Amino acid sequence: MPAQNAGPSPLTGLTGLTRFNAAAAGTAEAILLGCCGSRRWAERVAAHRPYPTLDALLAAADEASYDLPVADLEEALSSESSTAPHPDAPQAAHTALRAAHAAYESSFGHAFVISLDGVRPDERLDRVLAGIRSRLGNEPDEERATSADELRRLVRSRLRARLTLATPAQASGMR
Repeated sequence: MPAQNAGPSPLTGLTGLTRFNAAAAGTAEAILLGCCGSRRWAERVAAHRPYPTLDALLAAADEASYDLPVADLEEALSSESSTAPHPDAPQAAHTALRAAHAAYESSFGHAFVISLDGVRPDERLDRVLAGIRSRLGNEPDEERATSADELRRLVRSRLRARLTLATPAQASGMR
């Protein structure tokens, strides 16, 4: 039996931060979980709505991530996936990246995370490979801190992208 249409959502027509601020708590948390996989972080950030500006939301997201216990950081990192090269990249690039990711995940128990904001697409593969190589020598505590910083940058980028899209339909499909 098809689902009954309950009519237009009270959030229809709202975009970005206004929509996020007006959303039900569970919806706001789901949006946040699409940006960072820590349930505690998502609950904390959602609970402090409404945010007057995107910058205020980003600052709150940063603050909440600084206070994450190790278990919550591990939860967030476990929801991340390894970066794949562009599909048109040579097979050797795919092989090298798979091997590098496998070595990293074997050492640290989670996917390698790195923010590539501001990096040109043609430089991303080299940046990821260089990042993995340099971070493989880190001690676990040092790498946890580095991963947390990179995750924080990724989350800021994801939030900015999700909440600055033109339409609610676009925002709902973004990760």
